[in-house]
Amino acid sequence: AGRGDTGYCSRMKTILAPIDFSGATEAVVAEAANLARAMDGKVVLMTVLQPPAITNEYSALVDNLAEIMAAGEKNAARRLAELESTLKAAQVPAETMQLNGPPIRLIVEQAKDLGAHYIVMGSHGHTALYDLLVGSTTHGVLMRAVCPVVITPGPKAVVKGAGK
Repeated sequence: AGRGDTGYCSRMKTILAPIDFSGATEAVVAEAANLARAMDGKVVLMTVLQPPAITNEYSALVDNLAEIMAAGEKNAARRLAELESTLKAAQVPAETMQLNGPPIRLIVEQAKDLGAHYIVMGSHGHTALYDLLVGSTTHGVLMRAVCPVVITPGPKAVVKGAGK
């Protein structure tokens, strides 16, 4: 080890956990917490809000857009704080961040900026056709990430595997 990296081994590992408050969120937070415990690390819970796409048909909604976005941001902040408290109560160091914009780009950028050691994301269990037509945030991050990406199964996959 050279002089420039003497603090690396003692530096806490960072696990970035992008969440969208879907059914996959609980599994993502649990897996990120397990990794953090195993690696003496911290979890950074991240959510990315996207402004709703509004077409001319719905132009009456444009007046309410700021109000809609503010309500969404407030709700997301409250839910992030609850998850952060849960992690801290379980002795897992945690932080939160809430951003607005394109999720794939922002997740990859934050992973780089934070020096994340892992990204933990959920799989929603969509069909290949859905992912082809709509796109998959998890797939997009997986293709662009500079660190390992851990993918937790979606709620449907967990239920299937838990048969009696």
